[in-house]
Formats: sequence, structure tokens, C-alpha cells
Amino acid sequence: MKFGKEFASQMVQEWQEAYMDYNFLKQLLKEVLRFRQRNSPAPTATTPRGSLRRKVSLYRAFSGLTTGRHRNSPRKRDEDQAILVSTVQHQGVEEQYQTMFMMSSDEGGEYELVFFRRLDDEFNKVVNFYRKKVAEVIEEADELTRQMNVLIALRIKVENPVVRLGESHVVNLASNGVSLPSQFQSLNGKRPERPHMDAIQEVEMSSEGLMEPEEEGIGNEPKESNHTEENKGVEGFRPASLEVLDNVKINVAPETPISTLRGILMSSTSDLSFSKEELRKSEELMTQALIEFYQKLRLLKSYCFMNQLAFSKIMKKYDKITTRHASKAYLEMVDRSYLGSSDEVTRLMERVEATYIKHFANGNRGKGMNTLRPKTKRERHRITFLLGFLSGCSIALVVAIVVLIQVRNLLKSEGRGQYMDSIFPLYSLFGFIVLHMLMFSANIYFWRRYRVNYPFIFGLKQGTELGYREVFLLSAALSVLSLAAVISNLDMKIDPKTQNFKMLPELVPMGLVIFLFLILFCPFNIIYRSTRFFLIGSAFHCLFAPLYKVTLPDFFLADQLTSQVQAFRSLEFYVCYYFWGNFRKRESKCQDSNVYQAFYLVVAIIPYWIRFIQCLRRLLEEKDGMHALNGLKYFSIVIAVSMRTIYEQKKGTTLLILASASSGIATIGATYWDIVIDWGLLRRNSKNPWLRDKLIVPQKSVYFVAMVLNVLLRLAWMQTVLGFREAPFLHRRALVAIVASLEIIRRGIWNFFRIENEHLNNVGKYRAFKSVPLPFNYGDDDDEKDS
Repeated sequence: MKFGKEFASQMVQEWQEAYMDYNFLKQLLKEVLRFRQRNSPAPTATTPRGSLRRKVSLYRAFSGLTTGRHRNSPRKRDEDQAILVSTVQHQGVEEQYQTMFMMSSDEGGEYELVFFRRLDDEFNKVVNFYRKKVAEVIEEADELTRQMNVLIALRIKVENPVVRLGESHVVNLASNGVSLPSQFQSLNGKRPERPHMDAIQEVEMSSEGLMEPEEEGIGNEPKESNHTEENKGVEGFRPASLEVLDNVKINVAPETPISTLRGILMSSTSDLSFSKEELRKSEELMTQALIEFYQKLRLLKSYCFMNQLAFSKIMKKYDKITTRHASKAYLEMVDRSYLGSSDEVTRLMERVEATYIKHFANGNRGKGMNTLRPKTKRERHRITFLLGFLSGCSIALVVAIVVLIQVRNLLKSEGRGQYMDSIFPLYSLFGFIVLHMLMFSANIYFWRRYRVNYPFIFGLKQGTELGYREVFLLSAALSVLSLAAVISNLDMKIDPKTQNFKMLPELVPMGLVIFLFLILFCPFNIIYRSTRFFLIGSAFHCLFAPLYKVTLPDFFLADQLTSQVQAFRSLEFYVCYYFWGNFRKRESKCQDSNVYQAFYLVVAIIPYWIRFIQCLRRLLEEKDGMHALNGLKYFSIVIAVSMRTIYEQKKGTTLLILASASSGIATIGATYWDIVIDWGLLRRNSKNPWLRDKLIVPQKSVYFVAMVLNVLLRLAWMQTVLGFREAPFLHRRALVAIVASLEIIRRGIWNFFRIENEHLNNVGKYRAFKSVPLPFNYGDDDDEKDS
């Protein structure tokens, strides 16, 4: 792989504007090369190019494989002076690097002068960005140090460790705050009991290396000094600073609806009560904060290394084209700069590793490093094989169903209408789910292809996110199960003797639904448990939307649910068919009941109502008027769906007018919001007319096609109001399923451009990390805010 592609693949996508523009600099060098090729003398016919140089080199004295070029050669020394790199003070704030090209008077020197000017701009951009990010992580390290000091003191206070020093002397660490080194754990060399092990390790950590108070922390290295001899006694060690617990409040984010209601009625922060539950929650938050902080440091170190390598590659390419040997002087400047000489990130990484291993991995380095540096997910051949096998089985089953329908002449059977009214809605549920999974698999494929950082956007744990192969595999497996169930239940003739259908085939759809729910809630670590639980957690947050902080996965899932209204109605029909009807005769009269019709309406508006409540919650928290407009959009859809459903059940001219008007308003508002707000398109004054300034897909026509499709597919849901309930060649149930499938396809298209726009917003703000709440607040901070 060429370095340009490798460089692009290793970029932190949210920082891509801050990287050295390697491709543009390479284009400038190509212009230099083209100029030199145009103006270089053509080789004569009698003297092939390079032949004289080769003949002379054959008779040179051999000086050894490791011998460098002659240092005393005046020609070489002049070539080394092709550039002169210096530092200048830019506006008295930041140090800038400037390269003076000494050969600008040479023929074609203006091309090289342009190259070095752009090279300086890129290098200064990289150095300034790196310096800014290092300053941010150092500041964050100081805050994490304060948080760790409080956590260590809280551990000591909660666990109340007792260390025995011989038979007659007992020290209560939580009461007197004495800190002991490892030599004084006991006089006979035995370690203390396990229940107090963690707290004692925290006490040891505070005295190991005899660090000065101002030098102890995540961002600082401990001073090396000799340990005190064993006979010096306990009084030779400084006390543990339990005073840090004074004026400290615990700040634990609401995790349950009850805690959210408490937060509404009371303050979100509370004084420490020194309970084990507070300690556990604080440790969880600190663990997440340290892991996320370490990932920042890793990406920042990668940014530094890749840019240094890029400058080295581009200068070597310059030397190869111009034969000036200017790379040495420039790369020496790179090494002396803040980019090449700063080691703050490396020292911070070492300190975080030591802190995490000591305090959260019980000293187990392997366990700690596996958590801090999760292994990259590997593609498995088994998944590819199963994917191909199950996809082939799905195609074969579809062909088998078509053949059976033709052989049995089922389309003209007397029981066709009864089958479509009773059995088809049961199996259409699986069709909706499979189609949605296929669309999401395609979304993941294109997100990866265009380097959209979807795991970060959704907040997925590194190494647990599903790729498009895994999602495609799950959809293929569900497709095989559902199609096999259809074949087992593809019978439209009732038994003339019993006047009933066979019980076992009639129970197949219900059994398949129960099986899917068992798989979804299975507690064992099979079938992507972390993803299943992540989905369940987001669904639970959607169900209790007002009582949870709304995050992107939550409202993204709620948006997916709005496109699965017919799937929810199919679930309602399951209850109606199997519990209120006679499924052995394929009869169900519950559809005529007022209760069923009421739930038929409620089930349809629940997903939109969830989104409406989520918008209200975000409006209260973020005070952004856009959430009010978004909530108004979903409220209009709730009204439109209600009017459509009531008109479908009762008919009438007045209801038709109300349903048409409300649906038209909701469709126009939703379409505008999709294209302008969610996708960020239709920007009149952008660099790409009627699109936006930054586009991920290079083909601009894709965006215009997507906008047109979104409008057309949005109109498809109005078929109920417009009266297209049946077609000459399609049953009413089949037409409803087709319209629902079109909505799922529209949602799949929406997903790609919605996450693309979110990714570009993160890129614009250089936002590559999620913010993790810290467990403790300080009283002095509150005082500063009040003053």
C-alpha cells in the first residue's frame, strides 16, 4: 500500500483537517517534476540516458556498505544549504517555523518556493494543533488527578482498613490517616486480609517513591528516592490526605427513573455519605474516564507519529525529484520542534497505565492493558462462510415458495383471502425486520467505505461493534427461519373432517416470535450479547423517554421505530389472533372490537410520541429552540396518524379532509426537516450548490437522487388517505406491506445521510472523543461559580 493511502487510513477522521495535506504537497512536487522534465535536455541517440553514469560507477573504489557520502565535498555542502529553516514569533503568541529557499533564482525555482511555503503552512498547522491538544490533555490530567485523590480517600474511608503491626500495635487507617509503605504492612512479612486489600493498596500508592504533594498525580512522574529503613518507624511517613473529602459532593448521573425524579425534586449533587454504593459508582465513572482519556492519548500519539512520518516522506520525495538533499535540514527542524521533541503524551500514557493497573486491575498488568488497549476486531472466515451459506438457503427457500404456489395453484384457491387476512400479517412481521436489518447492514458497509466513525457516534465500546457482515448474517439467519416457517404453514385448505387446520403448523409463527424474544433477552454470552444488551438499554430509555437523558443512540432508535409501525401492528395482531380468536380455524373477530381499534391507533402513535417526549426533554436540558420545532414536527405526525387511522376505521368526508390536511402538513414538515436539518443539505450559498460545503460521497448526484427519493417515499404513506387501499392484482394486506417496506427503505437511506451529517459536525468541531462525567464536584468550584 502506498504511503498516501496508508496515511489516510490511519487518520483520526474527526481531525482530518488538522493533518498535513500530503496529497496536495505531492501534487506540488509533481508540478516541479513536470517542469524539470519539460526543460531537461533530451538524451542523444548514441548516448543512452544513464549509461555514462553507470560506467563511471563501475570503476569507483569500494568504500563499504555503511560508509556515508563524503563530508568534505564542496558540492554536497552547497546542496545542503538549499534551505534555511528558522523560527519567527507570530503575533507574539506562538512560535512559527519558516523555510527560506536559497535556490529560488534557479530555473523553475518558483515552483519549489511555492512548495516550501505550503510546507511551512502545513507544518505550523500541525504543530499548533498538537500543542493545543497536548495542553488540553494536561489540563484534563490535572482534573483526573484531583478525582483520583478523592477516590483513594473515599476508598480508605469506606473500607476502613486495619493493618496489624505485630501482636500489640493496631493502626486504623481511616481514623488517623497514617500512610504505610509496603515494608510496614506487617512485621512478619505477611500481607493483610483480602477484604481490606484494595484500600491498603491505595494507602501504599500514596507513599511509594515518597512523592512530593505537588508532584503526585497522573500527569507527573514520581521522584526517585531511597526508601526509609524498616527501623525508622511509622512516624516517618506522611499521613494520607483524607482532608480532600471535605466539601466534596458526589455527582452520579441518573441511571433509573427514580433517581431522575429525585434529581428533579432535589439537587443533582449530594454530599458524600461514605457508602459502598457511592464508592462503586465512583469507581465505575473513574474507570470509564481513565479508559477514554487513555484513548485520547493513543490517538494523539498516533497523530504526532503519522505527521512526522508524512513530513519525512514528502521531503524524501522532494530530494528524489530535485536531487538537492534538503530533507536533512528540514527533518532536523522537525525533530527539534514541539511535534518531535515533546514527550508529555508518552509520559501521560505511562502514568495512566500505572494508575489504572494499580487502582483498577489489582496490579494485574495484562488485565489492565487488555482493557486500556482492546484488540482490533478481526474478520472471521466462519462468518463469511455462514453468511454465504444462509444467503443461499434464503434464495433457495424463496424459489421453493414460488414453485409451491404455482404447483398448488394457491393464488386461485378459495382460502387465499382467509390466508392473507390471518397468516400473512403474522409472517410480514419477520419480513419488516429482515428488510430493516438488510438496510442497516448496507448503511454500515457504506459508513465504513467512506470512513464515517459510526462506533464513536453511537457510543459503542471498541471491539464490540457489529460490522455489515455480522448484521447481514443475522438477517440471513432470520430470513431462513421465517421462510422455512412459511413453507411449513403454506396450506390454504381446511381439513374437511375436523373443520380445523393442523395445530402445529398454525403455532409456528408464535413459536418463532417467542424464540426471537428468548434470543434477544438471553443472558449468556452468545449471539453478540453486548450489542443485544445495548439495544435493550436504548429501547428501555425510549420507553421511559422523559426520565432518561436523551443520547444519540436513543433518539436514533426511536426514529427507526417510527418506520416500523406496521410491525407493531403485526405484534398486536398476534395477541388478537392467538388469544382472542380461534387460530385452528383461522378466525378472529377481535378486529371488530372497540378495544382492538383503540390499540390499533395507540400502537401506531407510540413511536412518534416517544420522539416528541424526547424533544421536550432535550429542550428542557439544552434550551435549544430547534428541539421545540422538532417536537412540533413529531406532534403534527401524531395528529396525522390519528386522523388517518380514524378515517380508515370510520370513513366520512369530514374525516377525509382532516386526514388529508394533517397528513399533507406533516409530510411537508417532515420532508423539509429530513433534507435541511438532519442531512444538512439544500445550502444555497455552499461550495457545492444546494448541498453542503463538505461531502463524503464524491458523486454529487447521489445526494440529489436521495432527496428526490425521500420526497417520493414520504408521499407513499399517504396512500391510506388518498384511497389506494386495494389494487386489481394485489390483496389489501400485500399493498400495506409494500408501503411499509418502502418506508423502511426510506429510513435506510435517511440513516446514511443522517450519520454522515453527524460525522461531519464532529469533524468540524474536532470532536473525536465522548465526554465522560466525573464522579466528584468540589466545594471551592461552586464558590468560584457563585463569585
